[in-house]
Amino acid sequence: MINDPLKIFVTVVEYKNFSRAAEELYLSQPSVSLQIRNLENELGSKLMNRSSKHLELTQSGEIFYDYAKQMLLLYDKAKEDIDQLTNVVTGSLKVGASYTLGEYILPFVLAEFAAQFPTVNIEASIDNTEEITQAVRANHLDIALVEGEVTHLDLDIRPLMEDEIILVVPNQHPLARLPIVTADHLQDQVWILRESGSGTRSFCDKLISDWGINVKKTYIFGSSQAVKQAVVAGLGMALVSCWIVRKELNAKELTRVSIKGKRLARSFSLIRSKNHEMSKAMEVFTEQLFSHDLLT
Repeated sequence: MINDPLKIFVTVVEYKNFSRAAEELYLSQPSVSLQIRNLENELGSKLMNRSSKHLELTQSGEIFYDYAKQMLLLYDKAKEDIDQLTNVVTGSLKVGASYTLGEYILPFVLAEFAAQFPTVNIEASIDNTEEITQAVRANHLDIALVEGEVTHLDLDIRPLMEDEIILVVPNQHPLARLPIVTADHLQDQVWILRESGSGTRSFCDKLISDWGINVKKTYIFGSSQAVKQAVVAGLGMALVSCWIVRKELNAKELTRVSIKGKRLARSFSLIRSKNHEMSKAMEVFTEQLFSHDLLT
């Protein structure tokens, strides 16, 4: 394709590594190096200084990087406009999601979208809310579904749905025998938490601080799935999205504990960069997302 050298150059710059760029593009490293050399020969200027440990853009490289990104966006827009002449949704869609959404909602939405629009190349990324948000801000992702509070002014943020947060404990935990608990019952307990940067972790930290809860001990896990399994195994208790423990509650593998006078909830949101133009694929995906049965 006519934009391949530009895409290779931009990918190398963003990954700051030839090998990782080659893996991302499904190319060999020599092929990537050759394309960069060909660009430098064509432009008559060195674009980057590289060593075994570092890769830095030259002044020419910085100029070309900015224009290369613009040219790639224009190419995609031109292709999209041509495709719209026949009402075909095509191109690419880079969608991200924080763990709860990425593991329990996004796969179902993408399955329907991909079945209806098989010519769209879809790349999905799952990480914690902070990492996904930064990827959207850097235009590494077109659009993303995140949990918790996001306030960056350079993002377009659309509320998606409310997510109920519930307290779950191991079946053998003393609190599992109580019909309802108060904040006092939560003092001096062992908590299972997500890592820093997670939307769920931010919610838990704020609640523990606001309620003045003294934490006996914490165990930190890097995914919602791991937190859930830690509770099932008897390691401690956790605040989690109701989405992630439906099967376990039905199977009576853990116990939900009600907190007196408290209903805990947060927002799921759809975010995109205000500087990133909406493609046809993004528009259609957004429409399908908001009308999906899981969210209505």
